[in-house]
Amino acid sequence: MKWMIVEKGEELAQVAYQFLKQEIERHPEGLTVGLATGSSPVGVYEEWRKDSLDCRHVTTVNLDEYVGLSPEHPQSYHTFMQEHLFKDVAFKESFVPIGNTEDSAQESKRYEALVRERGIDIQLLGIGANGHIAFNEPGTPFDAKTHVTELTESTREANKRFFDRLEEVPTKAITMGIGTIMEAKKILLVASSERKAEAVRDMMEGIATTDCPATVLKRHADVMVILDEEAASLLSDDAKRTGRAAYLNFMKV
Repeated sequence: MKWMIVEKGEELAQVAYQFLKQEIERHPEGLTVGLATGSSPVGVYEEWRKDSLDCRHVTTVNLDEYVGLSPEHPQSYHTFMQEHLFKDVAFKESFVPIGNTEDSAQESKRYEALVRERGIDIQLLGIGANGHIAFNEPGTPFDAKTHVTELTESTREANKRFFDRLEEVPTKAITMGIGTIMEAKKILLVASSERKAEAVRDMMEGIATTDCPATVLKRHADVMVILDEEAASLLSDDAKRTGRAAYLNFMKV
């Protein structure tokens, strides 16, 4: 696992996008990028929209979708991606799980097969305050594939800001499993704010445990974590020095 700690919070999205852009430009023959939703990647997508990068050779696959919401629902992740990225950037093809099918378990199997067929070259991730990645909540097995999951109250509470009230937040989601995510060739995780600091510390300095799903990432061969100072606030002094130095070196390139 490698990491960078940016000097200013607003630089996090810029650095993360440049990291993604470099990967896309390295593969003119085509590649598949795994995309995330929620607050963590919004700034990254804003940087992406402002750029003129040709992505017509890029396939995208999203991590998850709420069960019960149609693609047209204003709070669906289909709508989220359309508003934050797809309306301004043309891709070869883009896929998001369908949340309002009659059989969510079957949709999970279909989506798992779709992702496996294409393979993920680089996966963008955020991290929840409880250490979840995608909608893989604490206790999810590390080898889990795409599945239907019950959302914890803390996750629903965190996502309440996107809805009018807590009761409207779905209780289930279809999510790529931890095992699916770990099959990506590269992983890019972004985290900001003090609210994520404990989960970030556990991910980077704790043992791998299903109590904090993100800790599995230390077992992956190619992970880059990009943090702001608040998210990195609980890391050891050595880890902070390493992350700040890595950021300065990246900016020189």
